[in-house]
Order: sequence, then C-alpha cells, then structure tokens
Amino acid sequence: MPSLRQTVLIVAALNLAYFGVEFVVALSAGSVALLADSADFLEDAAVNILIFFALAWTATRRAKVGKVLAALLLVPAVAFLWTLGAKLLDPNPPSAEALTLVGLGALAVNLTAALLLARHRRAEGSLTRAAFLSARNDAFANVGIIGAGLVTAAYPSIWPDILVGLVIAVMNLDAAKEVWEAAHDEAKVAET
Repeated sequence: MPSLRQTVLIVAALNLAYFGVEFVVALSAGSVALLADSADFLEDAAVNILIFFALAWTATRRAKVGKVLAALLLVPAVAFLWTLGAKLLDPNPPSAEALTLVGLGALAVNLTAALLLARHRRAEGSLTRAAFLSARNDAFANVGIIGAGLVTAAYPSIWPDILVGLVIAVMNLDAAKEVWEAAHDEAKVAET
C-alpha cells in the first residue's frame, strides 16, 4: 500500500491531468458545470500537493495549512459564479455529449482518487480530510454532470448545466466549512 505522501502525489497528478482535459472541453462545449468542475480539478491538484509538503510539518503548521486548504475549496464556487454570468449572457445549451462523456471520465478519476485516499482519510486530521472530502464530493458532482448531459440531450436547455454547477459550488462550500472546523480543532489541540 502506498504511503500517504505517495498517495497524495498520485492523486495530484490525476487531478492535474484531468483539469487540462476538462478545461479544454468545457470551453469548447460552453458548459458552466464542466468549467466549475475543471477549476475543482485544479484546486484538488493544489490541495494534494500542499498536503504532500505539509505532512512533514508540525501539528501547528498542519492546522494552519488546513485553514488554507479550506479556503482553496472555495475556488470552484468562485469559478461557478464567473461562468454562470457568462452563460446567462450567452444562453446556448452546452454540448450534451461533452457533458456526459467528460462527466464519465471525471467520475473515473475522482472515484480512483477517493478510493486511494479512503485508506488514509483518518490520518493527519484536516489535511487528509480535505483531500478525501474533495474527491468524494467531486464523484457526486460528476454523477450530476452526467445526468445534466442526459437531460440536456433530451431537452436542450442551459438549466441542467447551471443547476449542477450550483450543486458543485454548494458541496465545496460545505467541504470548506468541515475542513476549516477540523483545522480549528487541531490548532486548539496543538496549542495545549
């Protein structure tokens, strides 16, 4: 079984690679959900790289990094707001095929990451909690993206894409809150 540090590097590489794929497709397909999700892949890569380095630090420094990671979990919510504005100004439905196929690829990447991280999710407090919650939430979001693609194929509209983008943003806000609270609790324990 790979160590936690090896695992987060593998997960970071997976996320960074799929960010590139999803970002390019999101721009060509005109999808709010895919663009928000691609920002989430980039954020996940950054989170896992930070975790890799932070694991060698003291509990106090790890708690501080946990708070930074909580802030990074907000990036997809900001990406959603930006792309939502653009989509409302240009209300063409995204490519249903792109939503569905890229959503399936994203689901495969996130399930792989979640399974790799599940072995370590209770270790190192807020750090691994951030990585695991992010991968788990992303897998749920990818199911939503696939569903939005299927609905858009049957009923061309911008709304399934927008609704899934909103759900992705809300899930990341909730994960950010959980990680912030875990980091705050760790900081209290480290001070005593």
